[in-house]
Amino acid sequence: MKTVERLPREIREMTYVQIPMPDGIRLAVRLWLPVDAEQHPVPAILEYIPYRQRDWTARRDSITHPYLAGHGYACARVDLRGSGDSEGVLQGEYLEQELIDGEHVIAWLADQPWCDGSVGMMGISWGGFNGLQIAARQPPALKAIITIASTDDRYADDVHYAGGCLLGENLSWASTMFAYNTGPPDPEHVGEGWRDMWLKRLADSGLWLEDWLTHQRRDDFWKHGSINEYFDAIQCPVMAVSGWADAYTNAVFRLLEYLNVPRCGLVGPWSHKYPHFGVPGPAIGFLQEAVRWWDQWLKHIDTGIMNEPMLRAYVQDSVPPATGYKRRPGWWVGEPTWPSPNIGTRRFHLSYRGLVPDTLHDALPVQHSMSVQSPLSLGLFAGKWCSEAAPPDLPDDQRHEDGGALTFDTAPLSNDLEVLGPPVIELELSVDRPVAMVAVRLSDILPDGRATRVSYALLNLTHRHSHEHPEPVVPHKRYRVQIQLNDIGQLFPAGHCVRVALSTSYWPLAWPPPEPVTLTVYPEASRLLLPQRLPHEADGPEVRFPEPEGAPGKPLVPLRPAEPSWRVIRDLPRDESCLEVVRDHGAWRVDDTGWTIESKAVEKYTVQHDDLKSLRGDTHWTRSYSRGDWSVKSISRTVLTSDETHFHLIADLDAYEGERRVFSRSWHRVIPRELL
Repeated sequence: MKTVERLPREIREMTYVQIPMPDGIRLAVRLWLPVDAEQHPVPAILEYIPYRQRDWTARRDSITHPYLAGHGYACARVDLRGSGDSEGVLQGEYLEQELIDGEHVIAWLADQPWCDGSVGMMGISWGGFNGLQIAARQPPALKAIITIASTDDRYADDVHYAGGCLLGENLSWASTMFAYNTGPPDPEHVGEGWRDMWLKRLADSGLWLEDWLTHQRRDDFWKHGSINEYFDAIQCPVMAVSGWADAYTNAVFRLLEYLNVPRCGLVGPWSHKYPHFGVPGPAIGFLQEAVRWWDQWLKHIDTGIMNEPMLRAYVQDSVPPATGYKRRPGWWVGEPTWPSPNIGTRRFHLSYRGLVPDTLHDALPVQHSMSVQSPLSLGLFAGKWCSEAAPPDLPDDQRHEDGGALTFDTAPLSNDLEVLGPPVIELELSVDRPVAMVAVRLSDILPDGRATRVSYALLNLTHRHSHEHPEPVVPHKRYRVQIQLNDIGQLFPAGHCVRVALSTSYWPLAWPPPEPVTLTVYPEASRLLLPQRLPHEADGPEVRFPEPEGAPGKPLVPLRPAEPSWRVIRDLPRDESCLEVVRDHGAWRVDDTGWTIESKAVEKYTVQHDDLKSLRGDTHWTRSYSRGDWSVKSISRTVLTSDETHFHLIADLDAYEGERRVFSRSWHRVIPRELL
C-alpha cells in the first residue's frame, strides 16, 4: 500500500469525544476532520462497530479515516453501546437499541458545526450490516452508504445458519464476541468509573450462543435486521462490496437485483477484509473509489462512478488447491446490470458417466440410483466458513473429501468455461431418516487430478420448502430440490473437469443431523446449471483500479509474535478426528497510548468414529489489556455437544484484575433440536 503523507486537506484528530443518547448513555467516538471544517463544513462519514477503536481497529482506522478526512470529510468511528469506551452493555447483534442509537449518532453528526448536514455510513461486516439496517430506517441526514462483506438475510446467509443447517461458525463467532464483550474500557479515557463499567459488561452481556441456538428457524428474531424483508425501505444510494474468499458475497448480487436506488457492486478475490487491505490480492485503491462515491452522493460532484458498470467483478483463473494465496490470477469484468443479459446457462446432467451435456443425456440408457452415507470426518479440509486469510483457512485439496461423497465429473472441457453468478443444482433424491442434510461442492479438477473447491452449498432437507416452517422428510420418498450454491466468478480452463460432490455431512463447517443418513440420488432427473458468461461485444472501457493508498498508519509495537495454526489431527488408536484452529494474535502495544493487548483462542472440533454423540466443539479464549502496572484479563470457554434430541451448551467466564479474580460465572443450557 502506498502511504500518502500529504493529503489535499490538512486534518486534525479528536481521540475521545462522547455522543449523548436520550437515555443518558454516552457513546465514544474518534473524529478526524479538516482543520478548517468549522469555517467550511463538510459531509460526515460514520463507521459504527463494536470492535474497540482504542485498540483492535486502531491501525486500520488510522489508515482509512484520515485518508477520507484529508479529502474533505469528517470521519467518525463510533464504538457501539457497551463496547470499547462507550457506556452501557452490548447484549446482541443489531438489536433495536443499536439501531436507535445509530439514528441518534447520525442526527448528532449532522448537527455539528463542522458538518454540512449530510452523512454517509461505511463499514465492513458488522458495520456493513448496520449500514443497511439503518439506511432502511431512512434517517433524514443519511444520504448514501458503502456496505462491505455484509448480508441482507440474517438467517439464511449469515454466520449462524446456512440452508437451514447449523454452522460450526455459530459457536466460533459466539466465542469471539464473548471475548470482545468482556474487554474493559480504557481508564485513561473514562476515569475511575472504568471498573463499574467493566463489571456490568461481564455480568449483563449474556450468552449469545444460547439466543442463537434457541432460534433455529427463520422467525422474527432473524427477520429483524434482514432487509430482504423490505428492500424498498432503502431509499439512498448503495455501494455493495465483497470478495470471493469471503462468506458474504451473495448479498452483493441480491442487492443489485432487488434494490430500487442508484447502486453499484464490487467483488474482488479478497477474504473478509477491506479491499485496500485485500488478501488474497490483488488489493485495489478502494479508498480512491470511496472518495469518488462520497463526492458523487455527499458533495454532488459528478465523478463518473455511476457511468461505470453496475457490477465490477474479478473472474478468478484456475489455481491448484491451497489453504492460502497471496494473490489470485484473474481479470476484472464489468456487467451493465444485474442480472446481466451476458449470462447464459450451461447445463450438465448427473449420470453414471459423470456430468454430461444436454446433447448426450438422452442417449444414455436408463440409470440406476446412487447412494452414499458420508463419514463424519468429511469436511475437515473445508476451510473456514468465512476466510480471514490468517491463519491459512481456505479449503484444501478436495480429494481429501471426495472419497466419502458421490462425485460427478465432466469430461475434460474442450473450451474455456467462464462462470459468473450462482451455480444451481437440481436433485431428485430420497433419504432414510426424517432429518437429513446434503452438502454440495463444486470443484475445478486439474489435469493431474487435484481438486480446487470453487463453490458449495448446504441444505437441511426439512427446510426444502421453507426456513420458517420446516417439515420432516418422509423416509424413502422421492423429492425434487433445487439448491443455489454461493456465487462465483471463475474460469474452468480447457482440459480441466468440473466436479460436483454430494455428501450427507460436512463437519465441522455444519453440525450433522441427529442420526446417520443414507442419501439416494436419481441421476436421470438431476442436473447442474452453471451461469456461463457468454462472449459478447466489448465490455466498454477496461475495468481498472489504482493501486491501494492510505494515510500513515498508527504504529503498533509487537511484543510477542502471533503464532496462528490450522491442523487436522487423526488419532488412529482412538479413531478420533479433530480440527484444531489456533487464533493466536500475539501481543502488541499501541505506541501512542501505551495500551497493550494480548489475545489467543484455541478451537477444537472433534468426532470419534461415526458416533454422532461424540461431536464436540470446544473454544477457549484468553484476552488481556494492560498499561504499566495495571492489567485485566478475561478467560472464556464454550463447549457445544449434542445427542439425538438436544444441544448441550456449557460456558465459563472468569475475569481478573491483576492476579485477583473479580468475576466468575458458568452456564449450562440444554436446548431442544428442532428438525436440525
